[in-house]
Amino acid sequence: MENVKKITRVFILIFILVGGFISAQDRAIHANQLPKTAKNFLAAHFKGIPVSSAIEDREIYGVDEYKVYLNNGMKMEFDSHGNWKEVDGKHQKLPYGFIPAPVRNYTARNFPNTYIVKMEKKRWSYKAELSNGLELEFDRNGNFKRIDD
Repeated sequence: MENVKKITRVFILIFILVGGFISAQDRAIHANQLPKTAKNFLAAHFKGIPVSSAIEDREIYGVDEYKVYLNNGMKMEFDSHGNWKEVDGKHQKLPYGFIPAPVRNYTARNFPNTYIVKMEKKRWSYKAELSNGLELEFDRNGNFKRIDD
């Protein structure tokens, strides 16, 4: 009888885990369903470029992130609160308004014939990909750290 209870508990645990993974999925949403912070970011930095699609990445505990694709091919990722995490210009020049000034200044000074095509914001750092393929890493204050391989 003890073994039957253990086996039953294992099956219940597996069922809960599998059910959680099945319920965690991406869902297409309308751009006006994005968090206000993300909508404000798009309006401020990508005004006039229509959103072609928006995806809500849902996890067991709620929304994990949002992915937004613009008609010009650019892609953005926002956290669950609508703060930008990544902006990928897909080889197009990014608008510089949201990029920290020290990052903009460093790239303009040291790589004058390039422009930023992708920007990532991590917890403690930034990563900027340039039009020449170089990836530059900066600390959270925008101070240059290294060229990433």
